[in-house]
Amino acid sequence: MASNSNAFNEESASNEDVYNINLVPSELFLKFRKEMEGFRVGLNLEFYNFQGNEYQAKLVLKPLAADRKWKFMYEPIQGDIRLLSKKIRLNKYLNLQVGIGHNYHHNAIGWKWKLSTCLGGDGVSQIRNKTSIGLFPGFDLRFGWRAEYVLPEIHGAMGTGEPIFNMNCGRLNASLDRVEAIVTHST
Repeated sequence: MASNSNAFNEESASNEDVYNINLVPSELFLKFRKEMEGFRVGLNLEFYNFQGNEYQAKLVLKPLAADRKWKFMYEPIQGDIRLLSKKIRLNKYLNLQVGIGHNYHHNAIGWKWKLSTCLGGDGVSQIRNKTSIGLFPGFDLRFGWRAEYVLPEIHGAMGTGEPIFNMNCGRLNASLDRVEAIVTHST
């Protein structure tokens, strides 16, 4: 009987190595938006790392037009004022965003750029995405999630001392990283 329980524990440990799904988000955002005269004004309250109680507030102004080219952000706690371009699509998976800004705590002016993709890690081994659900008019939930994976692999050999048939089951690590509650008021 003891040997059966050891076999079961070994099997359980190997299953934990194969997949891991974390549904506790590390970021919680509350976004309040007001749409008026072709613009959206927003107040974002962002809470990070629940153990450390890190938070950030942002005021955001951007045009509502589908071809909008910019957004203005003010972060009073950090002392940053920024004008950011919209994400410019370079190809199917790669985006570029540029911005200029001023930090009044450090009395510094500068510019930043960022290349981003929904594919992360070492290529296609990681997917990051956001999924939105409209619960009712004016209230949406957005979930930021990530999945890192290694595809299963079957291989074998003959005459080399390796097994004729061998299989690696692959691996999946998935997590719910961010939950956003978005309240929008339109006039």
